[in-house]
Amino acid sequence: MTPRDPGTVPHVPLPQYYRDPRDRDGFVRGLFDHGAASYDRINAIFSFGTGARYRRDALLRAGLAPGQRLLDVAIGTGLVAREALSILRVPSDVLGLDLSAGMLSEARRNLPIPLIQARAEDLPLDGASVDFVSMGYALRHVPDLEHTFREYLRVLRPGGRILLLEIDEPKGRAAQRLLRFYLAQVVPGLSRFIGRGAEARRMMRYFWDTIEACVPPAAIEGALARAGFEEVGCDIQLGIFRAYRARRPPAG
Repeated sequence: MTPRDPGTVPHVPLPQYYRDPRDRDGFVRGLFDHGAASYDRINAIFSFGTGARYRRDALLRAGLAPGQRLLDVAIGTGLVAREALSILRVPSDVLGLDLSAGMLSEARRNLPIPLIQARAEDLPLDGASVDFVSMGYALRHVPDLEHTFREYLRVLRPGGRILLLEIDEPKGRAAQRLLRFYLAQVVPGLSRFIGRGAEARRMMRYFWDTIEACVPPAAIEGALARAGFEEVGCDIQLGIFRAYRARRPPAG
């Protein structure tokens, strides 16, 4: 297992994919540009069938309600944003953002919402302009947790909330070995046939490698607190699905 980094980077460098950490942005963008068209089909096997209901319930538990404005960071094909729209009902109240042009193209096919191509750590939004920030299974792809969380804090209105969906390794060794076999071998292998050959397989293998190398949940919660969030917490389902929640302090 790759040693985990206790700092604010989400995981240690992965030289099997890029030689210099500065090359990670370009690598990740290319990876998801190529995998965008087949991502939804692959996700169906990757997510253990948790799907739309899990995402919708997580948004509701975190406090999303009609009348709010939501920013979905790393929108991908729109899986989280779709559930947010079913709650908010007003397309202009859901804003999607992604670094990958390919993913934004797929999101545009699926959702009638405004979309922006940008980085999570450099949001092109005014301060205090949204009520809710969501991010689904992409936290491992930002360069710095605290910096990214400070950006989320900046764009949230006082009292605004955040929801970060992620996957973590289970505690037991047998469960770890089973998950590793499934996500590092089975899913990439199936993705090769479901998606675009070797490119899809590499995307899903990278998913697993970032999960295995990711900092522990306590480091993520600590980075949220250091960035200025309060009421930091985490819901866990099936031992691996984590929903991190936090709130920007109210004014005053």
